[in-house]
Amino acid sequence: MQRYNILWADDEIDLLKPHILFLEQRGYDITPVNSGADAIDEFEGNNFDIVFLDENMPGMSGLETLTQIKSLRPNTPVVMITKSEEEYIMEEAIGAKISDYLIKPLNPNQILISVKKILDNKRLITEKTNHSYQQEFRNISMAFGDDLSHSEWAAIYKKLIYWELEMEKIEDSGMYEILEMQKNEANSNFSKFIIDNYEQWLNDPDSDKPLLSHQLMKKKVIPEIREDRPLFFIVIDNLRYDQWKIIEPTISEMFNIEEEESYYSILPTTTAYARNSIFSGMLPTDMAQKNADIWVDEDEEGGKNNFEDKFIERQLKKLNLSVKFSYNKIKHLNEGRQLVDNINNLYKVPLNVIVYNFVDMLSHARTDMAMIRELAPDESAYRSITKSWFEHSPLIDALRKISTTNAKVIITTDHGTIRVKKPFKIIGDRDTNTNLRYKQGRNLGYTPGNVMEILKPEKCFLPKQNMSTTYAIATEDQFFVYPNKYNHYAKYYRDTFQHGGVSMEEMIIPIISLNSKNA
Repeated sequence: MQRYNILWADDEIDLLKPHILFLEQRGYDITPVNSGADAIDEFEGNNFDIVFLDENMPGMSGLETLTQIKSLRPNTPVVMITKSEEEYIMEEAIGAKISDYLIKPLNPNQILISVKKILDNKRLITEKTNHSYQQEFRNISMAFGDDLSHSEWAAIYKKLIYWELEMEKIEDSGMYEILEMQKNEANSNFSKFIIDNYEQWLNDPDSDKPLLSHQLMKKKVIPEIREDRPLFFIVIDNLRYDQWKIIEPTISEMFNIEEEESYYSILPTTTAYARNSIFSGMLPTDMAQKNADIWVDEDEEGGKNNFEDKFIERQLKKLNLSVKFSYNKIKHLNEGRQLVDNINNLYKVPLNVIVYNFVDMLSHARTDMAMIRELAPDESAYRSITKSWFEHSPLIDALRKISTTNAKVIITTDHGTIRVKKPFKIIGDRDTNTNLRYKQGRNLGYTPGNVMEILKPEKCFLPKQNMSTTYAIATEDQFFVYPNKYNHYAKYYRDTFQHGGVSMEEMIIPIISLNSKNA
């Protein structure tokens, strides 16, 4: 067992000998001193794991000693001990980044708990986390043998994300590898679940189905529109559930989270299909047939998301809603700043739709730019970049402004992404689309197996360029590669984040309702 060195400064240190003996019997080495000046001398010449400081010492006070200790080694934990319960002393000590605050008379167990909380915190959390996950591991693995519903799959995914984020804190690579294996097993079973049920969800009105992309605005956004309160509907593209959990604490400082739910993206899980489906309130075949003037097919030139405002307008009209709305798509930093500058003008608008493209740009940049590939080699780093971007983005500035009003905020996304690892060989003709996670074409050639085959696209409400069009959708962590230069492209795209296929990460996505804390 590791022994820790503790420096304890108190002008009545002799009266604390029973407490010192209590700690020494439990494996801690104590260096006692009578003053702040002596504490500084000891601290300059030796390494200590923690410092106890009495606040009310003659000569150099505890707060003055604390300032010098923090200037020498700012990361050393300090526990302030005082007889006084004066609030200003407590505030000054907390402002100086103390690790704990104890009030005399001291109880030996009180001191031991403080020491363990600071010094043994990581070990104790690691042991508890590993033990708790081992119990959860068995429960999740046993659930794979059951006939799970869409809501149960969403619950399993959220559990796995919870443990992934917990494992990230303790940095236990061995247990993290076990969790990764379980996530892979979960995605394998989830893919079979989608293959077995997706078509029925779209065709059987009585089937037990989740909320899907084309129902999102009608069921979750439209009911929240009020003339006396602005509603901000913010779609951050490619925002996975784990990325939401990373930015949630920052948002929670400004907003109360009224509801955190999930819904399922339609297939393919791409911006062209899923996001257009959100804004039109339609499935892709209906979009193509009833909005032929603004729907862009796979074989047509032009951006496939250039008419989102038109889709919103037509959906509102279809629902007989004559409501004023604004639409802002943010693709560049300057556009984000312009949104912040203009936010006051949006408070008078009942519905404000904001599309933020940054996360999508990040995922594609990670594929194309060597620097981003180095910065985000795995999910943990990818989450970290997302958090850093969010905390320094115009979006958080806009949310801060919105939080000072009585506005309602709904945050969601159109689909998630998955880190692809396994290349899957496929053959297509010159008209086949370029997406790595799904292919659409006339002459698709591949070995049947772990692929979702859609041989009759109309059954899944997917457009057909001609009578023989079929779809192949990648499952789990696969990505499609053509035989030409197979090894080169397999290596180039492996471990990049892609979307378009079937996985929990791409399909089970968050929708969050917020109310301001500061209104």
